[in-house]
Parts: sequence; structure tokens; C-alpha cells
Amino acid sequence: FHTLFMLQVENVKLLDRYTNRKAANGTLYLTATHLIYVDASAEVRKETWILHHHIATVEKLPLTTAGYPLLIHCKNFHVAHFVIGQERDCHEVYTSLLKLSQPVKPEELYAFSYNPKMSKENREIGWKLIDLKVDYQRMGIPNNYWEITDVNKDYEVCNTYPPEIVVPRAANKAVVVGSSRFRSRGRIPVLSYLYKGNNAAICRCSQPLSGFSARCLEDEQMLQAIREANPGSPFMYVVDTRPKLNAMANRAAGKGYENEDNYDNIRFKFIGIENIHVMRNSLQKLLEVCEMKSPSMSDFLTGLENSGWLRHIKAVMDAGVFLAKAVKDEKASVLVHCSDGWDRTAQVCSLASLLLDPFYRTFKGFMVLIEKEWIAMGHKFSHRCGHLDGDPKEVSPVFTQFVECVWQLMQQFPCTFEFNERFLLEIHDHVYSCQFGNFLGTCHKEREDLKICEKTHSLWPFLLQKKQELRNPLYRGFTAYKELQPNTLPFSFQFWCGMYNRFDKGMHPKQCVLDHLLSCMSQKMKLEDNASELENKLPFLDGPLPGEACSLSKVGRAASKTPMLNTPQDYEGEPPPVLSNGTSAGDIDVTTDVDQKYKENLSHHRDLHDLNDAIDVLDSEAKDGKPQHH
Repeated sequence: FHTLFMLQVENVKLLDRYTNRKAANGTLYLTATHLIYVDASAEVRKETWILHHHIATVEKLPLTTAGYPLLIHCKNFHVAHFVIGQERDCHEVYTSLLKLSQPVKPEELYAFSYNPKMSKENREIGWKLIDLKVDYQRMGIPNNYWEITDVNKDYEVCNTYPPEIVVPRAANKAVVVGSSRFRSRGRIPVLSYLYKGNNAAICRCSQPLSGFSARCLEDEQMLQAIREANPGSPFMYVVDTRPKLNAMANRAAGKGYENEDNYDNIRFKFIGIENIHVMRNSLQKLLEVCEMKSPSMSDFLTGLENSGWLRHIKAVMDAGVFLAKAVKDEKASVLVHCSDGWDRTAQVCSLASLLLDPFYRTFKGFMVLIEKEWIAMGHKFSHRCGHLDGDPKEVSPVFTQFVECVWQLMQQFPCTFEFNERFLLEIHDHVYSCQFGNFLGTCHKEREDLKICEKTHSLWPFLLQKKQELRNPLYRGFTAYKELQPNTLPFSFQFWCGMYNRFDKGMHPKQCVLDHLLSCMSQKMKLEDNASELENKLPFLDGPLPGEACSLSKVGRAASKTPMLNTPQDYEGEPPPVLSNGTSAGDIDVTTDVDQKYKENLSHHRDLHDLNDAIDVLDSEAKDGKPQHH
């Protein structure tokens, strides 16, 4: 076992930032993939595992009386403060971690060595789980106005787009190719989402190479084709998600934004989301606030405001809301871009889709959304997440902001998402972990060259196996809610402690309501099974049990049909699985004594009846559109 360790250091202290407890003392191990700390001072063996790919920075601090401190900041916001006795050991750990956390070649990433003992067939099935063509078919594409074309099959039109794209049927190859020459990096306008209710579309692209006066006939024809694919509206919006000053500065470099005089029936609008550098600095300031040792309320709130983080989250949310309202209420199609169309554009298009379509609020739908708007359309995960040793100025929390926007929506609409906060955190962790192949590279072509599907595993089957613990117990089913209209006034936004302070003891509420609810529901299911089992045994007993036993089992079965659980169609043929968290089925000691079972059933029944009443109250409030503050 020990041959797996590249380095082992004894008597290493692990400090706790928020509690005054004595520092842990133990052994630090470095393996090819993880830093592992085993706390020898704990009564029960306690291990802390940190994936090398999660490490953002390693810092040697000045010598203290206790030894040589080493501070590790992780991309998932874990902070580990070690104190090592010997300077030589500290330096060796420091240099090893610098090298292990910043691989140079993609082949050195964890995904290429990760082996979960899965057959080749199952791995291939895992990669086929998400099929974007099926999502376009769900939207009703192909149809009279839109088609799925392989015009980019050899990446001739755009090397950062997938081989198959959705474009207006009226746009022939000459228009597509001509437009690509007038768009930054060839990223032409393509369909992101079609709202079946009125044929309004959300499309995305990069900025035009317009400079101060240049124009392109094919690009103008492309936008006209998009507008005419929605006969119900006389105009379309063109939304530039950048601040106007930034877009104007790009004009000097021969880029810029659309001139309304050159395009028929467009309404142009700036949204004003800041660039990747502003966002990177904002997150850094936010994390400095999170790491303050004993902040006063004033220090914390001032620091949070000065970071600008929630202001940026609001800007992204406002943009998504504008798109959704334009499509649904004004019945207008929208074309969205930023500079290259792979950062702010991905945020805004995916958020608008989430607001408009309840499918994207399910487990499968959210996976499809990420595959479609982020992975297939060329968000540069490798650069933005710093997977490889590269330019630090390319790193930016673009995807983190999208995940947070989804969480903010979950706070306002707690019954509309099939998944819970843990699901978002799992995805966020694995965007940085490089354990699975989904988020490696920068675009479809690069992943194809790396043979991702042949050499690595997909994250999605792994998450679906954990569906039980990632489920939202308040979810009311696919058909309960259609469009979401969030409140984006400042008071609607919250600091996400569960993301930025989740590894800090003493920072969380001690009890999570949803965790408790999951546990109660698991217990309820178990009790219902017990009641059915008892009912089956009744004919074999000498004397009848009180009449309530029969009625109880019927009540239990009726309760299990509560609309809180998903409707059958949401499971695509499979029955609603049992919800479990905290107390699992195996943890409940069930006696074989019939009387004892009956007493337990009766005592828990009242609690569960109250629980269902509480859920119905929550649901009715959510339907009224009120943000939840329970």
C-alpha cells in the first residue's frame, strides 16, 4: 500500500481557521493524484483528501514557533493550512505540489488514468447518454424554418463549433460561409433554443468584424433569415452582453458591434456584463472576505460590497431575464454575443433557456443544457479553469457564476428544480477535478483530437447513480411550473455560504431543512413498506390487530402518491426511486415483533402527515411567485 505514496511526512499539523480547538496532528501523504492527510490525534481515523487538480495556489508562509506553514487554496474554495516541522520536508511538499497541480500536457490529467473498473461497453453507453439531436427534436427541429446541418463537419466554417449546428433553412452554404468570415473566429449565428410556444428563437454568435464602417451582405442575410424564421414578430433583438465602452474599444481593433442601419428590423441593446478579468478580480476579493479570521458584521458586508461579486451575479441574471421576456412576452427572436461568444454568451443563453423550459430544471435536462451551451459550443474550460500550466490571465470563474445564478433561482423557486444544491456543487467540483473527460480541452475538435470518448469516462452516469442524495425533496414535478420570472432587485440575492465557505467548520447552519426532509421521506417510505408487510401477515395471526392498522397502510399508500414526488412521465418508464439521505434503509433497525412495528408506524404517521401539510404550504407559496424565506 505504501508504495503508492510518492512522499510521506510525519507530525504535520492541520490548523482550523474558525474554531479555537487544538490543531490536528497527523501524517501527510502525496500520491500521484491526491494529497491525503490522516489525523492521528482524532479518536476515529479521519482523512482529508485533496485532489492535485483542485489546487489553485500553494504558498509558503513565514516560519512560526510551531514550524513551517504551507497554505493551500483550492479551486473548489477549500483552504488547508498545514504546519510542517522540518524546512526540508516543507520545501519538498511545496515543490511537489506545484508540479502535480499544474500538469503541462493534457494526457497528464487525472481523467486519462482514472479507472473505475467499468467495461468498455458501459463507458461508451455513458458517453451516449446525452444526445443533443434529441433535444433539438424535442424543440421541434428540423422544421420549416430551422435545420440541423453538417456544414461544419470538417470544422471548415468554425473550428470551435461542433460538426453539426442548427441554422435557418433559408441560409444557404454561401450565406453561412460568408457570415463566418465576418464574425470573430468564424463563430456565426446559430440556434441555441427555440421556444415552441411562438417560434421565437435564442441564437448566439461572436462579435462582427465591423470596425467603424465595414459591413457584410451574407451576415445581414443571415440575421434576416433568423428574423424571418419567426413570422410572428416584425423585428428581432441583437443583444451585446458587454458594457458599451468595451464594445466601442473593440471597434479600433476592427471588431465591434452591429450597426442598426445595416440590418433590417433589428433592435440593438447593450447589457453590460464585465469581462473575464474583472470577474477574476471580483472573485479574489470575495474569497479574501470569506477568509477573514474574525470579521465584524461591518467588515464582512463592506468586503462583500467592495468585491462587486453579487452585482456581477445580478448583471448575468438580468441579462437572462431580458432574453426570456423578449422571447415569451414580446414573441421576438434574440441574437446574443459578447466578444468571442463563449463566456458571457454561454451564461446568458443557458440561463434564459432554464427560465423558459422546465426540462432544463431536471437532472437530465440540466446535463443536456451544459453539454449544449457550454461544452459543444466551445466554452474554454481548460483555460478558464486553469487545468494546465498556462496563462493565468485566461482563468476566470465564468462557469462558477452560471452555477451560482442557478442556485440563486433555487432560493426563489425551491419547488421547481428536480436537483438540490449538492448536485450543483458536485458538477462544480468535477469541472475542476479533471476526473472525467466532459470538461477537458476548449472545444469539440480538441476533445476529438484527445480521443476523450475512447480514453476517459463521462461524468453524467456517475451523477445519475447518486440521484437519490442529489434530489430536491420539494420538487413538484415537470408539469407543475413552466416559465420562471425571478425577482432581480438587490434584496433577492444571497451570499452562497454553501459554495464559498462549505469546507469551514462552524460556518454552516447546524441543520439543513432539506436534508432532514430527505431523511423523513426515506423513513416514511420504509414505514409504508412495513405497513404493507404487516397487512399481508394479518390472515396468519391468531387475533386481529386494531382496525387502524389497515386504514394506516391505506393512508400510507395514499400519502406516497402526493404530488411532491415526480409525475411518472418524468422517470421515462422507471418508477419514482426511494429518497434517501442521512438515515438509509439499512440504518433502521426493524424488529420482527408485529406489535412493535404497529406502534412505530402509528407514532410516526402523525409527524409525516404534518410534514406533507408543510410541503403543501411551501408549494402554494412558490406558485404565488413569492421568494421563500423559511
